[in-house]
Amino acid sequence: MTTGEKIAQLRKELSMTQPMLAEKLAVSQSTITSWENDRRSVSNEDLIKLSKLFNVSVDYLLGNSDKKHYYDLTEKDERDIQKDLESMIDDLKRSGPISFSKDGAEMDEATHEALIISLENALRIAKIEAKKKFTPKKYRNE
Repeated sequence: MTTGEKIAQLRKELSMTQPMLAEKLAVSQSTITSWENDRRSVSNEDLIKLSKLFNVSVDYLLGNSDKKHYYDLTEKDERDIQKDLESMIDDLKRSGPISFSKDGAEMDEATHEALIISLENALRIAKIEAKKKFTPKKYRNE
């Protein structure tokens, strides 16, 4: 996908028209059209403005990365999450029947699945927050 196509896609995701984007960036609508049709290259200054407006990295706009943000999860992160999730589930199974209430009643299958989904989401959020917090500034491309 070209830079122009990405600009058009991101603009449409935000339900913006070309005139609206032009106004936000203080450029003409014809400039936006030229960018989106790849007839004119985007200046570095405008790339930075676009990346901030669309909340994506400049590398994503230029096609140097498929990740919109430096903290997006990679395939390795996804594998790590699945491995950690499996380990947590195994630990829960080893500790005996999972109880949900104070009276010790065993958890039904739907609740068990909901718990697994919640654990996976918690792991995913924790991984993203760690990337945001611990990625050195020189490696952040936003």
